[in-house]
Order: sequence, then structure tokens, then C-alpha cells
Amino acid sequence: MASATPVSSTGAATPARGRELVGLLLLALAITYASATRALFSPLQELAKADLRLSDLDLSLVQGLAASLPIALLSIPVGRLVDRANRMRILMALTAVSAAGTAATAWAGGLATLFVARMLAGVGAALAVPVAISVAADLSRPQARGRALLYLSVGNMLGAAAAFALAGWLLAVLPSWRRGHVEFAAFGLAVLAALACQREPARHETGVTLDAPFRVALRALWARRALLAPLFVGQVTVVMADMAAVTWAAPVLTRGYQQRPADFAGWMGLVLLVSGLVGSTLGGFAADRGYRSASRAGIVRAAVVAAAISVPAAFYPVMPTVPAFAVALAVFLIGGAVTGLVTATALAVLVPNELRGVCLGAFMVLGGMIGFGVAPTLVTLASQGLGGDASLGRALALVGAGTSLLALAGFLRAAAVLRREDAGSASR
Repeated sequence: MASATPVSSTGAATPARGRELVGLLLLALAITYASATRALFSPLQELAKADLRLSDLDLSLVQGLAASLPIALLSIPVGRLVDRANRMRILMALTAVSAAGTAATAWAGGLATLFVARMLAGVGAALAVPVAISVAADLSRPQARGRALLYLSVGNMLGAAAAFALAGWLLAVLPSWRRGHVEFAAFGLAVLAALACQREPARHETGVTLDAPFRVALRALWARRALLAPLFVGQVTVVMADMAAVTWAAPVLTRGYQQRPADFAGWMGLVLLVSGLVGSTLGGFAADRGYRSASRAGIVRAAVVAAAISVPAAFYPVMPTVPAFAVALAVFLIGGAVTGLVTATALAVLVPNELRGVCLGAFMVLGGMIGFGVAPTLVTLASQGLGGDASLGRALALVGAGTSLLALAGFLRAAAVLRREDAGSASR
């Protein structure tokens, strides 16, 4: 009689549906917390700027370089650990570091201490993502992996939405930018307790031995460069656009639309939440449908469409009214959620298990250095070139549209590579 438990190509049993759901929800909780700790500073940065006497360049360094440095330095080593060690323990360690950085943010007394605090918060916020993707891939079947990663994508958006919503509520009660960071740091203890309940799942779909030398893993990734390079371009530029939006949307609303943080924090949180839910759902189901299509290029088809839609939506910072700003921003963020989910699914089904951590780590290095490190400062430099702080909205629109065009080119190229590979396989 056939077993009722699904078995992967390696012979290891895939967890039952109930355990799979619980595991995915716990991973989503970790990503939600990581995302919230990273996003919380954005709606409060104008208050921090006045309190600590910071400039726009200082803020761009705190929001960009401080987040990108630990990603650039640690993504590959952490990715290698993900491929070889207990991933749930790694995720718990990253959550603890993120909570520590959030607590340190509340006590920052100047640019230097704030920079270090945001570096610590960024370690957990960014590096938790490849760990969670690797675990989620082993908790789900390949044909349902897009829907499984949907939980992580929703968690990412939910965290950012919760950060904005809590910031607005706290500012209405107590006008302090430090209070929210204390609350989120304390909540990290509950997240750690929840993660301790999830066991490390068995690994599936391995292609080379887990103890293979690092150079073997790098050669295996290099052999896949024709596909991975355009996916890198597509997703890294999407990260640039999204990071620029999260960093500068609040200052644009304050300066260009005369909105106070208490005025926009609530609806901004709702926009982030709805766009995350809609984009993740569309991306997850589209990726799974593409995986089952006749051509493997179908798995990135939704990313091509989403990137194309994001180009005109990138002009949200120069919309004539606040409601138009909100609608265009929502469309823009939906596009980013779709492309992120599709790219993660593509890596989870096209890259062997023991290469995923290193591959995702490499994505994080480029995403951190360029997306987190360059994008916020690029907007600042563009605004200065256009005329100063008053030109921030136009600069943000130009950066968003330009990066979306690059993303579109990258995903189109990835689709072409997959079609060519399918044609080559069919002719043999």
C-alpha cells in the first residue's frame, strides 16, 4: 500500500500538512518580527533627526549603509551555515541579535551609536530571510513551494505594516521615537520562545554532498550563472526600489504633503499590509502555476508583468494628492511583493538544496550592498542634484522608475534563458 506521507527525491518524508502549516506560521512570525524591527525607524526618523540633529545624509547612512554592511559581510558565511548546520538555531540567533539592535536603537545618543544599533538590527532583519526560505522549502512539496513561501512574503509585509501602525499609535499617545523600539525589543523574547518549538526539518532534493568544499558549491553556482545573473539583476533592483520607498516615503509625505507621522502612519501601515497580502498571494499562486506549465520560463512570467506595472507606479512620490500617492504606492509595492515571491520560488525549485543557502546569501550580499546600501543614498544625491531637500519626491520617483526598468530587463532575460534551456533539453 502506498504511503500517505509525501517523500522527496532523497527519500526523506515531507512533513504532514498540519506540521507543515505550523512550521510555516512560525517562520512567518520570525520574518514578521525581523521586518518590523527594520521598518520601525522609518516613520520615526524625522523625530530622530530633530532629536539627534542629523542631516538627510546621516539618515541615508543609518538606513542604508548600516543595514548593508552586516549583510555584505555575513550573508555568504551565514548562507554556508544554512547549507550545513541547524537552521532553526541560526534563525533564533539572528532574532536575538535583531532584538538587541532594536533595544540599542532606543538608547542611541548620536549618529555613531545609532549607526551601530541599526547595524545589529539589520543583521537579523535581512539574514533571517534566506534561512527561513531554506527551511520553508523543506517543509513543503516542490509543486506547492510558491504558496509555502507566500507565508514568508506576507510576514515580511505584515511586519512593516505593524511597525508603521504601532508608530502612529505610540506617537498619538506619547510623542517619542524611542518608545516603539523598546516595545519591539521586548516582543523578541516571545518570538524566540515560539521558534524554540520548531524542529529542524529533513533536507530534500540534494544534488551534492552537504560536506562538499565551499569551492565546489561556488563552481556549481557559477555553472548556473546564465540564469542566476539576470535573476540577481531583477531582484536586486527591486530591493533597491522597495528600500528607497520604505526609507523616503515618510519624509516625502512630511515635506511635500505637509503630513505629520500621526497622520500617515496608520494608512501607510494598511497600504503595506494590503499590498503584501495581495502581492504575495498573486506571486505565490502564479509561481506554482508557472512551475506546472510546459515551459520553466512560466515560473518568472509573473515577475515580468509585475516589474512592467511597477514602472509607472514608481511615480507615486509626485502624485497630486495624498490618496493618489497611497494608491500608486500600493500598486508599486504589490509589484515588489510579486517579484520577490517569484524569485524566491524560482531559487527554491531550480537550485539544489545544499546550494540554496549560499545562493540566497549571494543574493543578500548584492541586495544588501546595492539595495540597502546604495538606494537610500542614491535618492539623497539625486535630490541634491535636482535642487535640494525639496526635490526629494522627484528624486525618489526617478530612482524607483529606473530600478523598475532594470528589473524588467533582468526578468525578461531570465525567462529567455529558461526557454533556451528547455529547447536544448527537448532537442537532445
